[in-house]
Amino acid sequence: MNDDTFVPRSSRPLPESTVLGIVVPLPEPWAQLLVDWRSKVGDPQASLVPPHVTLLPPTEVPVADRAAISTHLAEVARCHPPFEMHLSGTGTFSPVSDVVFVAVAKGIGNCELLATDVRRGPLARTLAFPYHPHVTVAHDVPADMLELAYSGLSDLSAAFPVESFTEFEQTPAGAWAVAREYRLTGAPR
Repeated sequence: MNDDTFVPRSSRPLPESTVLGIVVPLPEPWAQLLVDWRSKVGDPQASLVPPHVTLLPPTEVPVADRAAISTHLAEVARCHPPFEMHLSGTGTFSPVSDVVFVAVAKGIGNCELLATDVRRGPLARTLAFPYHPHVTVAHDVPADMLELAYSGLSDLSAAFPVESFTEFEQTPAGAWAVAREYRLTGAPR
């Protein structure tokens, strides 16, 4: 595990803090398809982590900063226009990390710009690994299940508009609950 993944923490945040993550959620029918695949390969996060492209990995923040964070994220959303995303095929981070993902084929630059802006101000942080937009479909599963996800989703092609990003907050049980959605309203570039 690394600090850039949406998995339950081994320690709870302090009472005056919470853990947030900022993502581009996947729409239906793609979201359920990827939940089903994550369950099929035995990924323990299948029911806890909705399918998404991460913009800000789980980040512990002071509860007192929530208003400033909301203001910051609303400003980021005002500066970025909606865009088209196309997911196509699979990839893996092996041998660095035993993860199989669905690749972002179109919308990479948009995600990179959004992620950079999200990780400023009250959400400024460094990452353990270089930013690489993707949708995780298998993590912490045996090698044969990684291969099943890799080959089983290799022909996946999903295109959809991205009109918002979502702020998630981790619950005490380790699941991720929607805290707020931010509509992208920036002028087209």
